[in-house]
Amino acid sequence: MRTTLTLEPDVGARLQRMRAHRKLSLKAVVNAVMREGLDHLEAPDRVHKPFQTQSVDLGSCRMPLDDIGEALALAEGEAWQ
Repeated sequence: MRTTLTLEPDVGARLQRMRAHRKLSLKAVVNAVMREGLDHLEAPDRVHKPFQTQSVDLGSCRMPLDDIGEALALAEGEAWQ
């Protein structure tokens, strides 16, 4: 297939660097990059296992949490006010 593409300057520069590095024609580099990109886009999404953390029993709470003032007084001393 023969077509004309207008490339963004950064894409063109990357293709030219790759062409020079691999000593290939621009046509070969563009085809290789397009194949790789299409393979990536057409590949099925990977199914990731949901992340789970282990739960740990920390025992009962040693501080009363129903009264913030009392909890702060126990944790920081009476100087918290």
